[in-house]
Amino acid sequence: MAAPDFDAQDLAGPEGEDWRVPVPELEARQALLAVRLREAGLPGLLVQHPIDLYYYTGGRQDATLFVPAEGAPGSTEAGGDGPVAFVRRSLHRARLEAGEDDAPHAITAFPRLSAFASTFRDLGVSQAPAMQLGEVPASFATRFTSALSDLGTVPDGTAIVHTQREVKSAWEVGCMEEAAEVQLRMFEAIEAVGGEGASELDLVAAAEAVSRSEAFGGHVQMRRYPLQCDRGVIVAGRSGGVTSFFDSAVGGAGPHPLAGMGSGFRKVRADEPVLVDLVHVHRGYVVDMTRMFVAGRLDPVWQDRLDDMLSVRDEVVGVLETGGTCSQAWDDGLALATELGHADHLMGQAPDQSRFLGHSVGLQLDEAPVVAAGFDRPMPVGGTMAIEPKVVHRDGAIGSEDTWLREQDGLRPITAGGAWPWVTEW
Repeated sequence: MAAPDFDAQDLAGPEGEDWRVPVPELEARQALLAVRLREAGLPGLLVQHPIDLYYYTGGRQDATLFVPAEGAPGSTEAGGDGPVAFVRRSLHRARLEAGEDDAPHAITAFPRLSAFASTFRDLGVSQAPAMQLGEVPASFATRFTSALSDLGTVPDGTAIVHTQREVKSAWEVGCMEEAAEVQLRMFEAIEAVGGEGASELDLVAAAEAVSRSEAFGGHVQMRRYPLQCDRGVIVAGRSGGVTSFFDSAVGGAGPHPLAGMGSGFRKVRADEPVLVDLVHVHRGYVVDMTRMFVAGRLDPVWQDRLDDMLSVRDEVVGVLETGGTCSQAWDDGLALATELGHADHLMGQAPDQSRFLGHSVGLQLDEAPVVAAGFDRPMPVGGTMAIEPKVVHRDGAIGSEDTWLREQDGLRPITAGGAWPWVTEW
């Protein structure tokens, strides 16, 4: 059978750029995973979640990547083949996306599941590798654990992957910085078309047109089940006070109950706050930013609320950039918001309030750590987080949000920071 008639040039970016994940990135990620598996006492890991397949192999084909622990049977240190991707579809594209002859892992057709255990024995593996049991559906996990039962019990390696992905490489940060540049043009589009009488969905459409033309793939990836995300949450006036299923400060009415969050048909009215919360995704990497708009002039009450949220943001940033824990940043931010009189309106209206002030981002919108109770560890150096204190009232919502990178000497905004005003007047 002839190979498919397409090559890496058919997978290029808009100007013909090679938009594949660089092979050195994949090599470094797989090598670090192998070390962390050894440190955790696990023999290896089967990577099967599509987002993590992209992270480790450069593509999200229907596949299973086996990464042996450093020094374990199957590893190159033990005389084995090292990481192997077993691909159902598309084998040809999986090779292209992984770097072809430079791919850091072997790429082969997926065997019959009934022969899966013997395939690992042929690789020298005698102990069942871990799986991402916290990510894959139960029925999927059952099929694989049953197929591997001759090799023993399958442990869970989900947390190892999540922890590794918390720290972003320079290449990943570069992708997010490119996303932030596109995001600014999305806000410029909203400024150009907005004003009294424009609907929330009109504004979202203007932002979407920019984002789509700049290679947004149509999905914002989420980690928690069953959360879905409308990446353009633009709410005008009372829409900002409408709650939804989504665990965030601002819900919004949405266009209909199945899409029951985000923007709907409400139109902008004079002098009411319009909250614009936009996500853009560049080559898989998420940035998140919120700014306020108003047709006319923002009421001083709303301006005071915004100023208070900026003070809460500064409190959170101050804790995180000095190495304080995320839970301490939550406690201090909540205490300041309470002192300023916002306890019943911070991140939603009681009783429908979200209990966080920031969430890490990367290939998914809801990564860890989170500025919330229970995250008793610092934001790691190299971590990226959207910090977003907001207050919500019956007649609207207001707040700010930027995506931040923690560097050795503190936090810096990847998104606009002070380069875009907190309030834009139409």
